[in-house]
Amino acid sequence: MKQYLLAVIEPSQGEPPPPAEMQKIIERVEAYQRSAQEAGVWVFSGGLFPPAIATTLRPKDGEVLVTDGPFVEGKEHLGGFTIIQCEDLDAALEWGRRCAEATTLPVEVRPFR
Repeated sequence: MKQYLLAVIEPSQGEPPPPAEMQKIIERVEAYQRSAQEAGVWVFSGGLFPPAIATTLRPKDGEVLVTDGPFVEGKEHLGGFTIIQCEDLDAALEWGRRCAEATTLPVEVRPFR
């Protein structure tokens, strides 16, 4: 079985959904995760803090430079991810579709090498 990354893409600007809508999203995401676990495809998942609190490490001239935050600010960023294990890309795309519906956000599906 191959492993796939389902990357949840969040907008970098704008307000989050109101609390009542966010609660519905959380419930859908929890149900999605339970169904992936029950189907035996779920490996691991997690949400990420915003890029502004990230630390970036860059090799340069034999040293590693440490900087706060992302190198470039974008309109969107990686907000969370799920790693699944499926027979093929079609199955991974179906789980990605379900993840997008649950989160209401774009989901990028990428196979591991």
